Formats: sequence, C-alpha cells, structure tokens
Amino acid sequence: MRANAGKYPVEKMSELLGVARSAYYEWLRKNIDSTKESKWVSLEEQVNKEFKASKGTYGSPRICNALKERGIEVSKSTVARVMHRLDLQARPRRKFVHTTDSKHNYKVFENILDRKFNSDRVNEKWVSDITYIPTKNGWGYLTVILDLSDRMVVGWTLSRDMTAQHTTVASLKIAMQRRKPKKPMIFHSDRGIQYCSMEFRRLIKQNKQMLQSMSRKGNCWDNAPAESFFKTLKTE
Repeated sequence: MRANAGKYPVEKMSELLGVARSAYYEWLRKNIDSTKESKWVSLEEQVNKEFKASKGTYGSPRICNALKERGIEVSKSTVARVMHRLDLQARPRRKFVHTTDSKHNYKVFENILDRKFNSDRVNEKWVSDITYIPTKNGWGYLTVILDLSDRMVVGWTLSRDMTAQHTTVASLKIAMQRRKPKKPMIFHSDRGIQYCSMEFRRLIKQNKQMLQSMSRKGNCWDNAPAESFFKTLKTE
C-alpha cells in the first residue's frame, strides 16, 4: 500500500485489501520511526568515531566538518545534539610552551610605561609580546606589536623558531616601515631574550625617539593589552 499511496487513495486500497486504515497508518508510523532511529544510531556511531579519532579534542563544528569531508551532510546543531546525547565534551589538549626566556645576561630596562595603557596619539606607546600557535606542521611563534592609541596591529610575524631575527626584529621592522614614527615614543615588552638581544636593541637605537620599557619580572599585568589581545585571538 505504501508504494502505491501516491497513485490510489488509501481508503480505496484498504477496502480492496481488507485492511483497516488505522492499522495501515499505525504500521506506517512505526516504520518511519524505525527508519529515523536507524539513521540516528548510525549518526551517533559516526560522531563517536570522529570524536575518538580526535582524542576527545573536537567539538561539534570540527566534527561536522569532518563528517562533511566524508560525504555525510549534517548540521552543527544536529551534531551538537548527538554529542549531548552521548555525553561527549571536547577537552582541548593543552601543552605549555615557554615563549619568555628572562634568564639571560642582557640588559633589561625599567618599566617606563608603568601600566599607563591610554594614549592620545598614534606612535606614542607600542606594546609587544610573543605567543605560540599550534599548527599541523608544529608550533608557530606569533610576535605582535600593538599601538595603544588605536589598538591596531602595526607589526607581526609568524615564525618557526624563536630567534630575535625572526620574531621581534622582523616585527619591529614591519611596524617602523608602516607607521614611520617621528615623535618620542615608548616600546614596551616583557624581559624576554628576544627583546633584550643586541640585534633588537640596535634596531631600537636607529630611532632615537624610541625608548624601551619592560615589565617587571614575572608580572603579566604590566603588559595587559598584549596579553588580552592573545587571549581574544586564541579564543576566536
């Protein structure tokens, strides 16, 4: 009857076959529910498989993308419901990577900025920091320079090593080329060896108006704008 439901009235087919309409509709409902349940169970298996393959680090968006790459069309909200039903919750892998090496014999500078993070003009106060970015090819090291006036990223690099040449020096060259500072200004950072190196200090001295400032030892709040930028970046 179901195969011919679009051709003949259900009432007529029920009369010819001697089957009550209510019995047919009950059978149809159970059959549809069974099909839906079968598809749901299959999707649960696929979601669970991708979750285990990621070692518990994938959330619904990434599992959804992984399923689509395999030709399984499904929405993020559906994957989220399946994960909730299976009690699957992504737990990002965390690995601490040191980006600040303050154990060196290079000169360190006073905290001239002194947490005065407001600025009335561009090229008055720049802050900088380095963080790590996990990629498929290993760790990448992101160096960023922010102007506290407009909070613009005036210079940045993503390198495969943490040498001053490829991190702080490269970023500062970009920032100076873009903004061309000509008035007195402060460049603030932590006490990392990349900011204390001779190569970086020589670049600072090329601009006689630029004064170097550094956070107190072990005090991340002295460079809060840069820390906040990285937190937002990694959250996004």
